[in-house]
Order: sequence, then structure tokens, then C-alpha cells
Amino acid sequence: MCAALYAVGSYTTAYIPSPWGIGQFRPAVVVPSFFATIFGPLPAAIGAAVGTLIADSMKHGYLYPGSFLAAVPGNFIGFYMFGYILKKKFSWGRFVLASNLTLTIANLIVAFLYVFLFRVLYLADPKQVKMSPGALTYLSFGLAIWWFVTMLPFVLLVTPFLIQATVAAFPSIVSEDVKAHRLREELPKATFSLAMLVPGWIMIILGLATTYTPLADYTPLGAQLMFYGSGIALSVLGVVIYTRQRFLSQRTKRFR
Repeated sequence: MCAALYAVGSYTTAYIPSPWGIGQFRPAVVVPSFFATIFGPLPAAIGAAVGTLIADSMKHGYLYPGSFLAAVPGNFIGFYMFGYILKKKFSWGRFVLASNLTLTIANLIVAFLYVFLFRVLYLADPKQVKMSPGALTYLSFGLAIWWFVTMLPFVLLVTPFLIQATVAAFPSIVSEDVKAHRLREELPKATFSLAMLVPGWIMIILGLATTYTPLADYTPLGAQLMFYGSGIALSVLGVVIYTRQRFLSQRTKRFR
């Protein structure tokens, strides 16, 4: 089920590329993050690996080696870690930690394998072969960062409500540990807020670096705008999450 849903969701946005023209927009990561929380590491890891292979192969019209060499191992490792962190002890603070840690590690794995192993060694793509090792490394980090900032808001803002809806509708399939932690009662506003603000500030700093340093030579205008736009968007989300939760807490206290 995880593989099927992830494949459909990923294919839906498969034609929205990164500013570098490779890699794709993938908010469907909410699917394996949900399965990792509810069903544990192995179903999520296998579902994410198989789902990404199906989606990439559907897009290209054949069994896509780039997916098999890069996306499959990255998704498997990332979402296995996600489920493993939450399986040992669940809390919404650990959920935020798992989201940030696993998206960082998984996207770095996929980006570096895709650039160095697939495009340079397997395809011998002229564009990448002509690039220096430093430029290839920068491209890999750029892809990983782009994936991270486009995935994190969906995982942190959508997945918790899917989990809570499942707790309400199908409590028998949810562990007691997850059911014991109510999002409305235990939402760690500072943690959720910082999980948006810190990457947002980093994106703005990277935007400034790609505009006013020699990195501009390797960064297309679309990527520079992406750094600024995502940084501002994440920062605004962080502020909204904190102020909204504080407002709700004050209202709750007032009516007790």
C-alpha cells in the first residue's frame, strides 16, 4: 500500500524539476513518513524504495537505472531510519527530529549517488563529465538542499494530521505509544517552529552566498530565487506556527 500510494503521489509531481533541471518536486514523502510512524521502519523503507522506482520508471517509460542506483537506496535508508527512531519511543518532538535527520541523510545519499554514480559514471553525461569535482559536489549539495526544503513543510504540516486522523478512525492499527500523544495537547510549538525557522535562515544565507560570492557562477538564477523564496516561506511558516499555537494556548487557558 505504501509503495502504491507513494508511486502515484510521486508521479503526480514528477514533471516539476529542480532549478538545475534534474531531480523533481516530491511532496509525496508524506506517504512513507506516515507509514514509518504507524507501521514501523520496514514497511515504510520497502514501500518508499519500490514506490520511487515505480514512479521514476513510469516517467521515463522503462526501468530507470538512475532510480535504482540512487533513489532506491536513499529512500530505503532514510525511511527505515525514520521508522526506527519513532519505533523506540514516540513523541512529537522525536517526530520533528526524525523528519529533519532522515530527510537530510536520505536526500544527501540520493543526490550524491545520482550525480556521481549515475550521471557521471553510468551515463557519462557530457555536462557533468566536464564539471570539476568541486562543481559536482556543489550540484549534489544543491539538489539535496532543494529536496529538503521542498519536502520538510509537507512532512511536518501534513503527516501529523494524517496520523491523528488514523488514530481517530482506525485506533486498532495504531500503537499505544502513538495514541498516547495527542497533537493538540502536546504540540511542541518551539520545536515545530524552529524546525521551519532554522532551515529558512540557512536558505536565505545560501541565497546571499550564491548571489554575492563565486558560487554564483555555478548557480542558475532559478536556484538563487529558490533559496530566497524557500527561506522566506519557511521562516514565515515558523513564525505562524509559533504565534498560532501561542494564541490557541492563551484561549484555552482563558476558557478553563
